[in-house]
Amino acid sequence: MGLEEDVRALLLEAKADGRKAVPDILQGITKERVYQILAMIDRNTDDMVDAVFALLDDQQPSWFSKADSSLRFCDGATIAHIGAHIGILQRGSTRKLDREGRDYWVKPLCDVGVMERVILYKDTGKFIPGHPIPKSPNSSYRLSVDFVELLRTPVNRLDEEVGAWIDANAVRQRLELQALMAVQASRQIDKKHATLIKDSIQVYVKKFLHEYEVLYVDDQDGERITEEDQDRLRKVGLELSLKDAMPDVLLWKPGTAFFWIIEAVTSDGEVDLHKVVQIENFIQRSLPDAKVGFTTTYRRWQDVSRRQRKYKNLAPNTYLWIQEDPSKHFRVETFND
Repeated sequence: MGLEEDVRALLLEAKADGRKAVPDILQGITKERVYQILAMIDRNTDDMVDAVFALLDDQQPSWFSKADSSLRFCDGATIAHIGAHIGILQRGSTRKLDREGRDYWVKPLCDVGVMERVILYKDTGKFIPGHPIPKSPNSSYRLSVDFVELLRTPVNRLDEEVGAWIDANAVRQRLELQALMAVQASRQIDKKHATLIKDSIQVYVKKFLHEYEVLYVDDQDGERITEEDQDRLRKVGLELSLKDAMPDVLLWKPGTAFFWIIEAVTSDGEVDLHKVVQIENFIQRSLPDAKVGFTTTYRRWQDVSRRQRKYKNLAPNTYLWIQEDPSKHFRVETFND
């Protein structure tokens, strides 16, 4: 069964038991109180109110099949989960809210610190801060602890507490703390990616591209373009800016205008046609006659199968290398009739 079918089943089960699918009070907070507080911070659309109320739901167990058994819906829910909670459980519709609506009923709440981004870390079955893996199906949201406390504020202190909560400095400090926690989580969860980049250099480059030297490595640890990186790039005639595609590894064959790109894939980011164009534009902007080679590296054959069975996006005339089968690499070619 799909998500919507599962949630409709929860709704029917509640009706059959003569109870509401979603209680009127969650964690001691009513939907009316949610509306009141959100109105005071100019975030009180119906969808936003219902999204916050969904993330107060500590009655439903987590909708992630691989989550720790102690976790509840309020500990972390995807856009689809929240949309189904609103559309089906709260409103009694047969459909969840449109996923594209997230820019209107999630992002504005994240921007002020009502919600925070988290991801289910499958190694532990727990949520950790941030969205370190792009487009991960485990990327989720939860309410910030201090906003839940704000929702519980006594009426006689409401104006004062809400005023302090929406103060520009308070918002900045909350978002800075969230960003710091997300960076720390990214380092924790992305060790596989960093290891694959390291092995791509120490094993793949040494065996198949031994005439090349490393100019730049993007392991997402600290500044993405350091002054040392820029100095090395300038010496060979390149200028890399933040608007340019950021390869995981950029190699150069000394004394030539030959370059090589490696993209290490643990979640996504293969060398596809778009990436080829981006990189060639970046390099040939400075060196019009330069030639560029490309390799996508994976950890396991299983990862290749999972990604390419679905996307089939490896660009022609590029290479593929697999960490668990390191003694060979494969050239991607197209068949022309």
